[in-house]
Amino acid sequence: MFQTLLRPLVLTALTLPCALAWAAVERETFEVYVTIPTVDFHVLPLDPQLVQREQRLPFSTITGELSPLRATYEVKNTNGAIGARLSEEAYLSNGRERIDLRVRFNHVELTLDSTQVVSASEARPGRQVPLEIAAIRPGDAYVPGDYYGTVHMVFDAVAP
Repeated sequence: MFQTLLRPLVLTALTLPCALAWAAVERETFEVYVTIPTVDFHVLPLDPQLVQREQRLPFSTITGELSPLRATYEVKNTNGAIGARLSEEAYLSNGRERIDLRVRFNHVELTLDSTQVVSASEARPGRQVPLEIAAIRPGDAYVPGDYYGTVHMVFDAVAP
């Protein structure tokens, strides 16, 4: 009789950890978002990750040059042209050394002054235009180090 009571108890004790293993739970959390531009005016990168994560300018140890960052933007202004400017100088720095950057939007070099980068006739239906951010080589060679910087571009709807 003792064995009759002991067997179910032992069987339950041995299978209980297996039952808990089957009850394991995995959870995944991620963020979802969408940007829906206005119909009249927008300037958006085709790759939304471009402005959401740090971008790397690859350095070639063979040529000693930094490769430019290239991206494509979708632009539209149904009421005129599109102007652009830098809100501050674009450069990379390691705290001691500085590497200036040349920023071109639709093949137009951006400065601190607003410049037309897309004409009204091109902006009205909307189009895709290139962005290029390239390092300006300082002197004869780049000084080794880790460099960081931010490029601040401002886009304006230019009235006709």
